Amino acid sequence: MSGASQTLSATTEWKLPSRRKVGVLCLIATESSLFTIFVVAYLFYLGKSLNRPYPKDVLTLPILASICLLSSSVTVVFAERAFKRGDLRSFKLLWFITIALGLEFLVSTGLEWKRLIYHDHFTISTNLAGTTFYSLVGLHASHVIIGLILLTLVFVLSLFNKVGSEQHERVEMLSWYWHFVDVIWIVVFSVVYVIGR
Repeated sequence: MSGASQTLSATTEWKLPSRRKVGVLCLIATESSLFTIFVVAYLFYLGKSLNRPYPKDVLTLPILASICLLSSSVTVVFAERAFKRGDLRSFKLLWFITIALGLEFLVSTGLEWKRLIYHDHFTISTNLAGTTFYSLVGLHASHVIIGLILLTLVFVLSLFNKVGSEQHERVEMLSWYWHFVDVIWIVVFSVVYVIGR
């Protein structure tokens, strides 16, 4: 009986969760709080600008950019699965596609800003709408840039065979961060381009 109870206690022994996973979850929770503040500010100041242009006058739906960013969440999942299987060739290809899709989103955001600033004269100092728009969308873009830097670093290291199976949890945590960036974009898109127009 004592042997059975020892086996039972060994299988039910509680282990501390991975510090890396806890760290990434805390980062996501903190960043979510930060984005919540910016979203609430955007919604609070919505319609309170006294001078033109207003968001409805200048903003267009970034459909292609959104499709690229959201698709990159799919490719990063398949890349992570390939990595877990040890299929490094597929991992590298899918990881590269993820980077390319994220880069396309960032380029589209840059082109949108160029049009808004130079053609529509909608800047951060134009009115409250401009201030809140560039603050919220810029905050998201900065997170995309950080994600792309990390994704690119992993890709370059993988080209030199410096990313092995022992790094699986790191690759997984980076994919969690990328999913977070994508989920935040759904919120930003809904608030800025749907509700805000």
